Amino acid sequence: MKYLMGIDLGTSGVKVLLIDEKGEVKAKDVQEYPLYTPRSGWAEQNPEEWWQGTVKAIKKVLKGIEPSSIAGIGLSGQMHGLVLLDKGGRVLRPAILWCDQRTVKQCEHITKKIGAERLIKLVSNPALTGFTAGKILWVREQEPEIYKKTAKILLPKDYIRFRLTGSFATEVSDASGTLLLDVKNRRWSDTILKELKIDKNLLPECFESEAVSGKISKKAGITSGLAEGTPVVGGGGDQAASALGCGAVEPGIVSVNLGTSGVVFAYTGSLKLDSKGRIHTFCHAVNGVWHTMGVMLSAGGSLKWFKDNLCVEEIKEARAAGVDPYEIILKKAAKAPIGSGKLIFLPYLAGERTPYADPYARGVFLGLGLDHKKEHLIRAVLEGVSFGLRDSVEIMKTLKVPVRQVRVSGGGAKSKFWLKMLADIFNAEIVTVNAVEGGAYGVALLAGVGAGLYPDIKSICKKVIKKTSSVFPEAANRKIYDAYYKQYKNTYAVLKEEFRSLERLN
Repeated sequence: MKYLMGIDLGTSGVKVLLIDEKGEVKAKDVQEYPLYTPRSGWAEQNPEEWWQGTVKAIKKVLKGIEPSSIAGIGLSGQMHGLVLLDKGGRVLRPAILWCDQRTVKQCEHITKKIGAERLIKLVSNPALTGFTAGKILWVREQEPEIYKKTAKILLPKDYIRFRLTGSFATEVSDASGTLLLDVKNRRWSDTILKELKIDKNLLPECFESEAVSGKISKKAGITSGLAEGTPVVGGGGDQAASALGCGAVEPGIVSVNLGTSGVVFAYTGSLKLDSKGRIHTFCHAVNGVWHTMGVMLSAGGSLKWFKDNLCVEEIKEARAAGVDPYEIILKKAAKAPIGSGKLIFLPYLAGERTPYADPYARGVFLGLGLDHKKEHLIRAVLEGVSFGLRDSVEIMKTLKVPVRQVRVSGGGAKSKFWLKMLADIFNAEIVTVNAVEGGAYGVALLAGVGAGLYPDIKSICKKVIKKTSSVFPEAANRKIYDAYYKQYKNTYAVLKEEFRSLERLN
């Protein structure tokens, strides 16, 4: 029996997953590590803690498994992060993460120097604070001594690749989020690198996602228990890998991840560019194709904020009943009518990325009255998040990206009530699937392609990933939601400048 391993380096922890040739999960382990915020708006992690967590998880997953039976390993992970290494392969400073907001000035500089429209033509995306290029410029400006010592720039998952194999490599889906990749031609952009004065030699070699990018070294084998020489494929950025993990590998199938953030992801056989830069266009982890993607910063995070701060009674009730607090909270939301009693919620608790790229936007309840109860507020949060996700779907439709079926994953997918709401708001079939392990599962399948066990990623995804539930929209509900969605859009438009005024107050 041959096995495949997927390693997914998330923001809160690393997941290591083992599947057999049939795609069945045989073992998994998750190891958590801390996130550091030395200043407001900063987010950093220690790459050594990533590595220690990965090694510990690998050892747990390997118990009872012959290491030589593992045919291949795939890597997934948080995108956009910056890891700097010196000539000896030592980490020079803490990794700067995707959610770090320190690079506003650097992004403004990139946009001004390259030109907003030209930037999208060259790398398919605008300069956002989350992307890697701004972080590189920040270190060069603010920590010049560290930058002078830099011999290699890696993305988070690719640091784990380096520790496993000794190879300096990345792959196209993750590299798309650096703002340094010519996404159309799937290679580093010499033009951008030249104009930003970034030495191309600092960057790793860029592979297609299914290509073998290195093999387990003797040193890593001793440390982790893996067999020396085991192939490691390119893998994928977290969202591209998660799309593989739910089977979003053909036109018309859109994936929505309802985690802390919310991600809408659509396969595109050809490059689809939004000239306004509202959604991202990246290389898919499927060889030779692309995807469009919209990102909300506070999707499930908005509901968690409400739970943690305003649902003390529901949390106590859940503990007494031995159930998840969200189960109690969502049951309460179902008591409120569509539209939450004319209550609108803007879910911009941490600013927003799609479609506004507005770090100043904030959360708002509009329309509160004496008649509103907690169930109205909870439902308004769910509806506001769903409207925010619809923003991405609507932009994709303008780019002629087909939306036939929406596959939902993440914590929100557990709620039938929320799935029905999404079906009505999106006006699309909402589906859940049997594969629930996300990016780790996707890159484990990808490792099977690289190892020669599967002919290609599309065929194996269609074979092992099956629909488990399906919800369809109701026309009457859709009509009501359309009116509230219009109000939702208008509310941000009216408050946009007020958010900036609020930021200027002491």
